[in-house]
Amino acid sequence: MDLQSLFQAIVAVLFLYYSWRFFKDKRHAKNGVEPPKPSGAWPILGHLPLLAGQTPVFRKLAAMADTYGPIFSLQLGMHPALVVSSKEMIKDCFITNDAAFMDRPEIAATKYLGYHGANFAFGPHGPYWRKMRKVTTLELLSDRRLDSLGHVRASEVGAAIRELSARCGGTTTVDMAKWFRQVTRNMILKMIAGKRYDTEEDGDNESEKERFTEAFGELANLTASFDFSAVVPHLRWLDLQGRVRAMKRNAKKVDGFLSSWVEEHVQRWQKGQVEEHGSDFIYVMLSLFAEHDSIEGYKTETIIKALAQLFILAGTETPALTMTWGLSLLLNHKETLKGAQEELDLHVGKERWAEESDINNLPYLQAIVKETLRLYPSGPLSVPREAGVDCYVGGYHVPKGTTLIVNLWKLHRDPNAWADPGEFRPDRFLPSHERPDVRGHQLEYLPYSTGRRMCPGITASMRMVHLTLARVIQGFNFATPMDESVDMREGSGMALSKAKPVDVILTPRLSPNLYGL
Repeated sequence: MDLQSLFQAIVAVLFLYYSWRFFKDKRHAKNGVEPPKPSGAWPILGHLPLLAGQTPVFRKLAAMADTYGPIFSLQLGMHPALVVSSKEMIKDCFITNDAAFMDRPEIAATKYLGYHGANFAFGPHGPYWRKMRKVTTLELLSDRRLDSLGHVRASEVGAAIRELSARCGGTTTVDMAKWFRQVTRNMILKMIAGKRYDTEEDGDNESEKERFTEAFGELANLTASFDFSAVVPHLRWLDLQGRVRAMKRNAKKVDGFLSSWVEEHVQRWQKGQVEEHGSDFIYVMLSLFAEHDSIEGYKTETIIKALAQLFILAGTETPALTMTWGLSLLLNHKETLKGAQEELDLHVGKERWAEESDINNLPYLQAIVKETLRLYPSGPLSVPREAGVDCYVGGYHVPKGTTLIVNLWKLHRDPNAWADPGEFRPDRFLPSHERPDVRGHQLEYLPYSTGRRMCPGITASMRMVHLTLARVIQGFNFATPMDESVDMREGSGMALSKAKPVDVILTPRLSPNLYGL
């Protein structure tokens, strides 16, 4: 049998198998009432063709919700999926059935990019997940730890502001999306490993900086893009998209950086030089895991690298996207920008830079950030969860193995929960309005998800966003080329990035000595 005949035979067998699975699942649905389901599912692919195209997936799912309601099901390859987008349905998922939806679907990225599950954010629920969640929340991302690293965030923002001020004047434009990513990456790298790679004035070798930026940029793209093998795993061995090969290559690049950082820290640790170099996250983890060679089957060195990778990935993209959308909204709403600057002038003044300790006195700035997260959550679709047992959501039967997708973008624009949901109105989050906070206590607003698997980095992310955005707004006036409005179209991919850059012309609004000029 030649290769073409063999391939045709394999496709035929898979077609028959998935067709059998499809009709088998339909028979099993008789165990309970099925959620509404769009027509047009294909054999093997299910509803995947309906989600293809240039329109972002979260918008397509939102349009389906307008037709089928705030809970409906899809067939994604061989996997059934449940899509929810209302406060009531989310309560059923994350309050009533939180224990049932603790797992993650199995994806290739967990194995090839996430150190075989040592990156616990994408791994299954279990003893290892519980231990790493405890370490993360109580030791690495606690208020006490973040307070101790406040000088790092202030120093990195200050250095980036000086670099930015040097690019002021004339008609020179600055891509603020790129700048925000550089600032957040340097802040998180300093907190994790005492490193910095991304600003113009750092002293690192240029090729090293380029290699780092390329490796971690590719990592972000691979983890945020669609993986066909996740929904049709029996075809993973074919690697039709070339993703597994790309993941393996990227994993080697990223691991090269992480391994060298851990080795540097171990050598300094053994020489008693920790105090000389500060107490970043890697040193904290070395201390916490000093008496363990392994935890739940993972070597401690692997765990340290996996957690560092997770913090860099999440700690860079989420704050950077939030600030990019926030500034874009302000540039299109000049009166709101003026109000934020007036608040900063009143409570901070023009003789010093805003500090983290000032944020509590800046409710309008906080409201702007919250409203930005409502309109443009960095993850418009929550990280998928998987039903570990059969359960019921909204009165519908949800079988074990179903993937749960929460459309946060649709939830945040629900007219039943928000007046004028499509409009940018920061006033709705001022203290007098008693609006929800970012920690998932009120289920109509979940920028960082909710339940036991909600994002543990909320405080760190909000501190970076508030400080950086406060100083940028305080320190500069902005104009766009030709005074055009900022293009607010979303890009493709799972993260809510902008389709177009945010190019601005900057002029300083404070005394030159504050910029180090």
